[in-house]
Amino acid sequence: MIVERIWTGNAYRNFNYLIACPETGEALAIDPLDHQKCLACAKANGWRITQILNTHEHHDHTGGNEAMVAATGAKLIAHHRSGARIRGVDRGVKAGDVIKVGKRVELECMDTPGHTMCHVCLRSHTEEPALFSGDTLFNAGAGNCHNGGDPNALYATFVDQLAGLPDTTRVYPGHDYIENNLKFTLSREPDNADAKAMLPSVTGHDPKTSVVTTLEQEKKINTFFRLTSPSVIAKLRESFPDLPERPDAKTVFVRLRGLRNQW
Repeated sequence: MIVERIWTGNAYRNFNYLIACPETGEALAIDPLDHQKCLACAKANGWRITQILNTHEHHDHTGGNEAMVAATGAKLIAHHRSGARIRGVDRGVKAGDVIKVGKRVELECMDTPGHTMCHVCLRSHTEEPALFSGDTLFNAGAGNCHNGGDPNALYATFVDQLAGLPDTTRVYPGHDYIENNLKFTLSREPDNADAKAMLPSVTGHDPKTSVVTTLEQEKKINTFFRLTSPSVIAKLRESFPDLPERPDAKTVFVRLRGLRNQW
């Protein structure tokens, strides 16, 4: 499996992705908002884009669909309940469905509600696993729930699905927010040595060459995985004095997400 991460350079800090089969040159485009950069990348590598996957319905992920389909004839894939929110869907996918790219690439669909209630993540069936996480999981962060989402559902997605993936899973999110997210982690857990050590390497960095984290790293630097950390809980109690001494993980997650909204 070949993964090409494409930095759009736009105000939303989007990453687009091409996933190609090394044997056939067929490629899947994930959220190709900047269709021109995606098409240029495919052309430079001799790939043919045959499928498009939208992780969810927000325009900064679907805005390149029409131009990409017009240029390639690619089939559009999205969550099976996305309905009229995404125009022109050819295939609706559910949890466990597999997207095949060429002869050698298989990507399993995960139904990952929270950021929106019709969100798909993809996990690769490869020796070195990869997760294409859209706006569910960011490097050192979690998606917001402002536009059709639910933080309780996002918590369940993190705990019941993402946390159980192999620690070696490489994380490919829909946006570059790592610098700001690490600063939030340190605002909630000032003694987090791993986040503190990583921050200088991404401060003012070029997103084209940004680090690709693993899930093992995320569990160390991402406050939304660190729900039982005494430091996180102690700091949270400063904002929420009513918090019990040993709050349940869901309460910690939801309140952290609320604080991140205003941070």
